[in-house]
Amino acid sequence: MTSQPETSSWSAASWRKFPAAQQPEWPDADALKKAEARLASLPPLVFAGESRHLTAQLGAVANGEAFLLQAGDCAESFADFSADSIRDKLKIILQMAVMLTYAAGVPVVKVGRIAGQFAKPRTTETEWAGNVELPSFRGHMVNDEAFDAEARTPDPERLVAAYQQSASTLNLLRAFTKGGFADLSQVHLWNQQFVASSNAGRRYEAIAGEIDRAMRFMHACGIDLGSEATLHQVEFWTSHEALILGYEEALTRRDSLTGDWYDCSAHQLWVGERTRQLDGAHLEFLSGVGNPLGCKLGPTATPDEVVEICRILDPDRLPGRLTLISRMGAGQVAEHLPALLRAVGAAGHRVVWACDPMHGNTFTSDGGRKTRHFDHVLAEISEFFEVCRSEGVWPGGVHVELTGDNVTECLGGAEEILEDHLETRYTTTCDPRLNARQSLDLAFRVAELLRQ
Repeated sequence: MTSQPETSSWSAASWRKFPAAQQPEWPDADALKKAEARLASLPPLVFAGESRHLTAQLGAVANGEAFLLQAGDCAESFADFSADSIRDKLKIILQMAVMLTYAAGVPVVKVGRIAGQFAKPRTTETEWAGNVELPSFRGHMVNDEAFDAEARTPDPERLVAAYQQSASTLNLLRAFTKGGFADLSQVHLWNQQFVASSNAGRRYEAIAGEIDRAMRFMHACGIDLGSEATLHQVEFWTSHEALILGYEEALTRRDSLTGDWYDCSAHQLWVGERTRQLDGAHLEFLSGVGNPLGCKLGPTATPDEVVEICRILDPDRLPGRLTLISRMGAGQVAEHLPALLRAVGAAGHRVVWACDPMHGNTFTSDGGRKTRHFDHVLAEISEFFEVCRSEGVWPGGVHVELTGDNVTECLGGAEEILEDHLETRYTTTCDPRLNARQSLDLAFRVAELLRQ
């Protein structure tokens, strides 16, 4: 484990002594303290033992014995919150996981960007519309996307609202994944109507049919499928970027069994490309919690920096403790990633290497919409696999932004979305997401790479 000795200077609040990037300018300090105190009095959203179990599963990924699928919304929304939207995101992730498991023959660790992904880092502190300047939208945990002064003012009560929505989301996810919805016998029902008619949907149905035949064969051989729990329920974990540190501090608790500290807002937390400063508050905070952790690495990351990040976040070199998430951009992986792979390996850290093919490939369309091209997303994944294999490293996972809705936010895909289509169903509150059809297309491509 990564427990802190009693003499350590770390505490859940020690990050406050360090420079903290990307924190909102809360206008009412007393209101912020009250909101944080309220959060500190509420029950944990997840438990320490669950996070330890996830670390063990990620340890299998680090050892090349499993694959990580981390997926979900760019930023969760207070406005778009329903059982249907949660179910549809889960459907797509389950479909992708089934295809990857079937192709690779290894377990797939399923981690959602969900039940806490309410805050986003921003490039600039403010935004302009005409001659009006307002604070940037930082996610519904902080403010609202509507462009007026009241909506853009950071409101600490949103921290409590984020907790409440996360609790409701977790409750529903646990019901879905343990209550029969994730039963492998339901594999056909996960194919949504607008996906089933696509090429990807038809390919998925073919795999679902093969799984049905395999299960009938096992039953005919006398295997008691009803007693095998893994066929009827799945383990599904939550994660988000640990961005708003007051929220994370308030939900950090000491485990009664081990005495270690855990951030009980999610099973896994990650630090972003904009907040991974070696002397910064985010690494200080995450260094002291026992959760499995992630760190995004863009093309500016140097081998020395990454090894130091590993030293801070993974001092005990525990397989599964740390996931390093490459987000270089298509065409840049071969130039920047090999040196990082070699440096981390030489330092003895058994990390999970995953690819985020989304954030390095964002651009603004001629019509002014932030978008990504599906071909660039696939290209970066292919480059990631190629580089990892050339360096003798297991390409351990993918980290993607997606939705179960039939949105038109990313260009391309088999059912090609053109720039003229972006306005049709562009509903994200922040960055563009893959729709369900594109997500299945991506899973098929990753499955092909895993077979190789």
